[in-house]
Amino acid sequence: MTASTNNPWGIRFMTMFHMSNDSYLFQGSPSADRLPLYEAKMIHQFDHRWATYCVEDGKDNSGDVALADKQNPDFRVTPRYWVDKAEVEQRLRDKGWERGWLLGFRDICRATDERTLIASVLPLAGVGNKAPLIFVEESISVSRIAAFIGNLSALCFDYTARQKIGGTTLNFFLFKQLPVLPPDFYRDSYLGFITPRVLELTYTAHDLQPRAQDLGYNGPPFTFDPDRRALLRAELDAWHARAYGLTRDELRYILDPADVMGDDYPSETFRVLKNNELKKFGEYRTRRLVLEAWDKLERGELS
Repeated sequence: MTASTNNPWGIRFMTMFHMSNDSYLFQGSPSADRLPLYEAKMIHQFDHRWATYCVEDGKDNSGDVALADKQNPDFRVTPRYWVDKAEVEQRLRDKGWERGWLLGFRDICRATDERTLIASVLPLAGVGNKAPLIFVEESISVSRIAAFIGNLSALCFDYTARQKIGGTTLNFFLFKQLPVLPPDFYRDSYLGFITPRVLELTYTAHDLQPRAQDLGYNGPPFTFDPDRRALLRAELDAWHARAYGLTRDELRYILDPADVMGDDYPSETFRVLKNNELKKFGEYRTRRLVLEAWDKLERGELS
């Protein structure tokens, strides 16, 4: 397949397993020839271990993964079901995907949530239909795919998604309308800034080692340090705001319209993110970190 000007990444979508129609393939226990079945609620931006299943009172319940578990590179989420590895591999072969990792996104989204477009790298696994997979054209380098992942998680990109999505489902036709930077936009110097940050944010557990190796990294997983991760994400957010040609005031507006227009301005962008951080940190930390990163980029202090 060759990418076109209308689809420069050569993107194809796939829903691997339908949670109802394919349920006969699901198994209730792991084995050597089975892979976990990921569901959309188990992933988040730069985090393939967002939620896990546990059995309570004889029922399977999902819950957030504890920080201590995220800081353990051997920890793997527990799914509700497992599927035969051969079935997964066959479906991926049919799509021409031969890498040992996947890229998917939640198709359930709301502009009233902390973030709208939630995409994540996944280890090789079965994936339910509420987390469609994204495949890019085979000739595009893994470092550019890392840049693509960073693009999907950028605040300014998420802002545009919020303007586009009116319901609660991110359909393929909506995804295709979003302003993703094309692969030929990324110079080597740009990739030198983005790729190490995306690698550190995503490679926090051994089950994503194949992707780290594809990026030429053979070291151990990076520590899941929330403060460090917030800083890396802010640097990527500031970089992408500049890549899209925004001014500092336009970035301030995206982060919080009241910061530019005044407290009585009748509009909001990332209200839930702001309110959550005010409760947790006593400040809108993301706004501060992103604007600090913008200023450092302006002064040439980040590379």
